[in-house]
Amino acid sequence: MRNRPKEVLDKLISLVSKRNKIVISAITYSELRYGAIGKKASPKHNIIIDEFMERIDSVLAWDKDSVDESAKIKKHLSDLGTPIGINDIAIAGNAIATDCILVTNNTSEFIRIPNLIIQDWVN
Repeated sequence: MRNRPKEVLDKLISLVSKRNKIVISAITYSELRYGAIGKKASPKHNIIIDEFMERIDSVLAWDKDSVDESAKIKKHLSDLGTPIGINDIAIAGNAIATDCILVTNNTSEFIRIPNLIIQDWVN
């Protein structure tokens, strides 16, 4: 968000113009809004988030299915001895539960999650 990579913005605009449904996890949205008031916040941060959210069709609810998928992910990664952050687990669980593609440049964390489809629009 802070770096606003051109390739990500171009891809987002392209998908929006093709009427693809673009959604964001409630967990991710929460992280964005916290970033707007946290220690690294800048006056422009809320504007950037608002502009981004104008292109989003909806915020995915954090529901029972998302919780169930997240619990499975947490168990799987714990069994492997390769845990990741709880918010990343929740975002992945939300994506799996709603049959969505997760767009991230944090592929090193998310690649270890079975049944999660990821795309990196930067690399």
